[in-house]
Amino acid sequence: MGVIGVIPARWGSTRLPGKILVEIAGKPLICWVVENACRATKLDEVIVATDDQRIADVVQKLGVRAVMTRADHQSGTDRIAEAVEGQAAEIVVNIQGDEPLVDPSLIDELVGVLAGGNQWDMATAAAPISDTETLEKTQVVKVVCDSEGGALYFSRSVIPHVRDGAGDRDLSLYRRHIGIYAYRSSFLARMVAEPQCALEKAEKLEQLRALHLGAKIAVVDSCETGIGVDTAEDVAVVEKELRRRAQTQQEGGES
Repeated sequence: MGVIGVIPARWGSTRLPGKILVEIAGKPLICWVVENACRATKLDEVIVATDDQRIADVVQKLGVRAVMTRADHQSGTDRIAEAVEGQAAEIVVNIQGDEPLVDPSLIDELVGVLAGGNQWDMATAAAPISDTETLEKTQVVKVVCDSEGGALYFSRSVIPHVRDGAGDRDLSLYRRHIGIYAYRSSFLARMVAEPQCALEKAEKLEQLRALHLGAKIAVVDSCETGIGVDTAEDVAVVEKELRRRAQTQQEGGES
C-alpha cells in the first residue's frame, strides 16, 4: 500500500505573499513543514506540490521531490491531486504548507485509520475547544461527529447550537477542526472531479464537498491544534513556541 504525503505550497498569499519561504528561526517556513513530515514513519514519500521554482529549489536541497503544478488551482486539494496523478499510491496525505509544527505522529495516525480497513474514505483531526472566545471565531472551523467518530458536519458557525441560550453551553461538546487530511486516492480523484457544492461555496470549506458526495470522514482526536502562519505576527508566535519546546527538551535532558 503506497502512501504519499503531499505538501501544497503556492507562492501567492493574500495576507503574507511568499509566506512559504518566510524565515522562521533561521530557516524557511517550508523547511520546518518538510522536516516534520519526513519524521512520520508511515509515509513512503514526501513531496512538495508548488507553482514556483523558488520554492522547488529550497525543498530539493532537503532531498525532497518538488512537483510543479498549475498556478490557478482553487485549493490545496486540487493541487495535490495534480501532483499525485499517475502515482501508485493508495493513500494520499494533505499536509498544510503553512503549518510548521505539524505533528508527525498525527500524520501516522491518520494513515493508520485508512490502512486499517475500508470503512473510511478520508481521515482528519479535531481538538477540544476550551474557551468561548475561540469557539465564536469564524476562522476556527468546528466539527460535529457521529457515534463512530465520523464527521457529520463542519462549520464556521458554533455547532451544535444551544437552543436555550449560549449561557448554557457545555464546552465539552465542541471541537475545532485541524486542517490535515488523509484520502484514499480513488476518492481524492472523485472529489476534485466534482464541482463545488452550495454548502462549500457558502462556508468556504472544501471538506463539505466530500460530505456532499457521501464520503465517510473519520475524525481522530488530537491535543495539538497546530499554528498556521498567515501573518507576520504568526511568525513570532511560532518562534516563541519553538523556544518553549527547546527549553522543555533541554530541561528534560538535564533531569
